[in-house]
Amino acid sequence: MNGLLFITHQTEKYSYLDTVYIALEGGCHHIQLRMKDVSPSDIEKTAMQAKEICNGYGAKLYIDDHVAICKNSSAAGVHLGKLDMPPLDARKILGAGFIIGGTANTYEDIYRLNNEGADYIGLGPFRFTTTKKNLSPILGLSGYKNIMQKCRESGINLPVIAIGGIATNDIPELMATGVSAIALSSSILTAKDPVGETKKIIETINKYQK
Repeated sequence: MNGLLFITHQTEKYSYLDTVYIALEGGCHHIQLRMKDVSPSDIEKTAMQAKEICNGYGAKLYIDDHVAICKNSSAAGVHLGKLDMPPLDARKILGAGFIIGGTANTYEDIYRLNNEGADYIGLGPFRFTTTKKNLSPILGLSGYKNIMQKCRESGINLPVIAIGGIATNDIPELMATGVSAIALSSSILTAKDPVGETKKIIETINKYQK
């Protein structure tokens, strides 16, 4: 995975599906459906709708946390948090045709996830973010530099997505650490022109993509 991963987030202004449309209209091709504190039945209903919308844009949908919903909705993949099912167990349920990502906060997390067969890593948080509860220690730019260097030294080549409180002007320095993609939510949805902001962010990421 490379480029921009958009994380859905319901606001007073936008529903979850509204935010999917915004990202897709802005040219994003990777959407993660994250719906915290919502019943699985409601998540699955929204996932089915989001999958249909993504299909129309040629984009991939990833489901946060819920392996069964990922399978039932025929999403492209699932993203597993540190307290969720291990990738090895998810692979037994999903089979080879699905993408499995995992959350990491340290090099040791990445090493473990790589051994467990994860397809990509969500590494963060970059800085404090209000969209995520039970936040892991903040990494900052130095944390990314250190962890990405260790990955290179040990030959771990998994795509790494930077996530957590990232602003547009953080992108050049973050991309320089060697990450493959940037995950965003609030910085897009709080913009005056969210679709235009998405386009601008994708252009910036592409400019600094190695």
